[in-house]
Amino acid sequence: MSSVAASAAVLLPAQRASVDGDTVSVLPALYVPEAMQWLSTSSGRVALDGYSWMQAVHWVAGSGLYEPRRHRSHGPRSFGATTVRVAQELAELFPCRPGIEYLVRRTGLSERSVEYHLGMLREAGLLAYIVRGTRIRGAAAQASEFARMVPVEFDVALGVRTAGEGTGRRMTGIAEAGRELMAALSKKAARKVRKRRAKSSSKAPAKGARKGADQGGGTVVSDEARCTPMVGSSRSLSSAGTTSFPPESKLASGQSDSPTPKKVKRGRRKLNSVGRRFQLASELIRQVPWIGRAAVPRIAWILSEVADAGWTADEVIAFLDLGDAPERVHRPSGFLAGRLKGAVALWPHAEGRARAVQAYRGSRRAEQARHQEWEGRWQAPRSESVRRLVAEAFIPRQEQPMDSTQGEVLPAETSIDDLAAEEVAELRATARGEFMRGETTLITSTVDAFGRPAAERLYGADLVQRALRFTSGSRSSLMTLGHR
Repeated sequence: MSSVAASAAVLLPAQRASVDGDTVSVLPALYVPEAMQWLSTSSGRVALDGYSWMQAVHWVAGSGLYEPRRHRSHGPRSFGATTVRVAQELAELFPCRPGIEYLVRRTGLSERSVEYHLGMLREAGLLAYIVRGTRIRGAAAQASEFARMVPVEFDVALGVRTAGEGTGRRMTGIAEAGRELMAALSKKAARKVRKRRAKSSSKAPAKGARKGADQGGGTVVSDEARCTPMVGSSRSLSSAGTTSFPPESKLASGQSDSPTPKKVKRGRRKLNSVGRRFQLASELIRQVPWIGRAAVPRIAWILSEVADAGWTADEVIAFLDLGDAPERVHRPSGFLAGRLKGAVALWPHAEGRARAVQAYRGSRRAEQARHQEWEGRWQAPRSESVRRLVAEAFIPRQEQPMDSTQGEVLPAETSIDDLAAEEVAELRATARGEFMRGETTLITSTVDAFGRPAAERLYGADLVQRALRFTSGSRSSLMTLGHR
């Protein structure tokens, strides 16, 4: 059993006795088949943030309800620390559209291992496809986009109360018996699971000891304690070199204290200068769009001067904002080096840099940068069948085709209620997936064309209300949008 599973073994919910006290109900094993690993077919609910999703991930890791080898003959044997590390990377993405190469670079795993752990997260009900990635020969590969899900077994085990319907259910409360377990999961979600470091063996003999043993002559003298030679007078020289005699204060006193006491390290390790450079480079690559394709070591080398001077990522971004934002950058590392030339001399004091950051956050350019994720033209659904359904739903009544055999107008759909159940389900899944990406055009256009009551019957009152609230809030100057 892995360290995560062992430390989280207490998170397995206790067996709950039935009302008559004769039988005991136990949660079933966790497994989601491939056909149910889509947002439109999932039985779980969408996690509103990465922190609440990591609570569900740690619960699955500690409960033991999901066993990968029960459903396949290869791959990892348990849902352990490595799977939790992959989940930590997914929890920081919005939208959750990770590439395999990105996860390989972030976790240090192989490509096959990353695919295994993504499959385990889907089988455990923690991930659901929104759009499945494609690999077409001659075209750029498209990464899969996932929705972070909370399995229904998690809600049952902790007594979580929800409101709403479908995958849009939201948490409204929790039973008293599950509060202690939820607090333990919160502590685990707040911590980072890191890769273990291999410990070097300390049992190898010293180099000088091996050399003296091979030569077979002379007395071996260590650096820590020197002794009087066993042979010859005190004035003679040893073949191993000059031997120094210890003073009286260094002679054995009968105590067994070690000459090299073991130091106990407590608390978190502090980053050195190199680690600080790499940390600053990683933060800038995630936050500055035109640096996103650059390599972390190269950016860390360019940022060495500002990182050693104690600059933060916000301060570097504020300094870069002094110049015009580039439309296209062919070599991000060279452009960044040119922009940061002489930055430490211009902004030498931390107080001045803090004021510059505050001024940048209140600028119009920073506001546009926060909103650029949601700007642009509406993109039509990728699925051909969904596009056909949307087009047919908005055809005006007078444009309905004629039946040539009868010479009569075919019965037109006078309202959204005339749509088939399969079409309604597919439209709901499409609208919810677009809303998770910050797009509300499909819902708002339906409200404008057919009215809000019809849109609520088609997409659900909760989704329509949230979409309209999101649309009205994005137009207000008091609300800012962004992603982590």
